[in-house]
Amino acid sequence: MIKRKTLTPLLLAGIFVLMLGLSFAAVPLYDLFCRVTGFGGTTQVSREAPKIVLDKVVSVRFDTNVNNLDWNFKAKSNVIDVKVGQVNSIEFEVENIGDETTYGVASFNVSPASFGKYYSKLGCFCFEKQELKAGEKATYVMTFYLDPDLVNDPTTKNLQDVTMSYTFFSTDYYKQS
Repeated sequence: MIKRKTLTPLLLAGIFVLMLGLSFAAVPLYDLFCRVTGFGGTTQVSREAPKIVLDKVVSVRFDTNVNNLDWNFKAKSNVIDVKVGQVNSIEFEVENIGDETTYGVASFNVSPASFGKYYSKLGCFCFEKQELKAGEKATYVMTFYLDPDLVNDPTTKNLQDVTMSYTFFSTDYYKQS
């Protein structure tokens, strides 16, 4: 009888510790899952270009938005046609039309979401703090390619266009005192 009285609290404490550990691991595991599978339109980060360029052409549209910043933000080209496997660069123009220095961070998503795992960035300004003084203009470059494996995936092989949507968000976190 005494063993049962001590075993139950120990078992419950063990379950509590396990659940607590899983709750802390959930965010990094979900992030890893999204990066590996492209779930939710998560794009890939690559260190090198593919060795093959296909004749298949996909139109890539760029949508730009600003949230809670006095900035103008636009892509120099709204649509570019790219060959699958070919490295491409797109320039974005940003201007602070406000009267004080402000800070922003750009995030993005890709549509359709199934395309995310085949959209590979070699260089991007995304998720990095950007500072613009009043009236200042800047040009940011994003370099990418479309992974040739997309032609082997039944959900993406017939797609002819994809949209990359970028949003610059204001962030008080980066404001200096």
